[in-house]
Amino acid sequence: MPGPGTASDGPAPTLTSRPPAPGATSGHVRASVEHGLGLIQLDRPKALNALTPAMVTDLTQVLTRWADDTSVHTVVVRSTSARAFCAGGDICLVREEVRANRLDAAMAFFAAEYALNAQIASYPKPYVALLDGVAMGGGLGLSVHGSHRVVTQHSVLAMPETAIGFFPDVGASHFLPRLSPGWGRYLGLTGARVEAAGALRSGLATHHVPRESLDDLIPLLARDGVAALDAAHSPPRAPSPAETVAENALLQVFRTAPLADLATGLAALPEAGAALQALHAACPASLVVTDELLRLGAGDHLKGCLDRELATAATVIRSHDFDEGVRCALVDRGTLPQWTDGDVLQAAASRSLS
Repeated sequence: MPGPGTASDGPAPTLTSRPPAPGATSGHVRASVEHGLGLIQLDRPKALNALTPAMVTDLTQVLTRWADDTSVHTVVVRSTSARAFCAGGDICLVREEVRANRLDAAMAFFAAEYALNAQIASYPKPYVALLDGVAMGGGLGLSVHGSHRVVTQHSVLAMPETAIGFFPDVGASHFLPRLSPGWGRYLGLTGARVEAAGALRSGLATHHVPRESLDDLIPLLARDGVAALDAAHSPPRAPSPAETVAENALLQVFRTAPLADLATGLAALPEAGAALQALHAACPASLVVTDELLRLGAGDHLKGCLDRELATAATVIRSHDFDEGVRCALVDRGTLPQWTDGDVLQAAASRSLS
């Protein structure tokens, strides 16, 4: 759900949703249909399109209408801003609701967002996400579950939740274990950011189209459907042989090492400094919870993963680590979080997910 930089663009609303009038939107979601193409545009640029309850409601209602609309053959989701597709859910709002003891409102937000993720995963029509700019947390929930994910030379994708005392949610415990071997655990535990080439190698993305070609792609999708993506695909630069060797060694550690041995395995790799640093900076309890969610999710269906994530979120958002992590990352930016001792929480965290 969350992503770095998800700040509010005005007075912070509370996490209460309202039903819009038929066809209306929150002002941060634009929806239109032209020549068979249903186009959704996220329009909250100052907050990097951080998702609010109203935006989730609007997206859900638009997709529901179009699912049975025979005049719509393909759905495209994009941003009106070049800075970000979507940086995640507005996690600062969740923290405010928890601190105000409005847990029901906070959990309603998670439940609605996860239901939207499930809707996208089972959508009956091609669903194309144009991931130009930042796409993190809930932004991946809006895209990875869909049939087609397009990145550009400016794309930056990540699931950075362990750095704020949370865990990769929005169905990440389902899609991360199904990426190319090693990638899901690497991305989920470290919050590493990947650009277009890495997104394609991992399986997060399906196509690469230069940013300057995206506007021209829209009418082609309307005319030709998703066949236009193969025609527009332009592979990014392939990694060098040395980069490939280093990447494979890194992924091998994440593929095979138990959580307790990850730091030792990474320390032996000269090129793994950033991953090692991210592990040391992450919330210890979040690492334990995330690793267990990924293990369980590898053998479960999406609904089971989302249900487990929702139950886990209900516990995690009430923790000291969540409050501390969001405060340091997004409220009092630049301060170092004081995490709860991970050794104390390890057994309890594992039991809570079983």
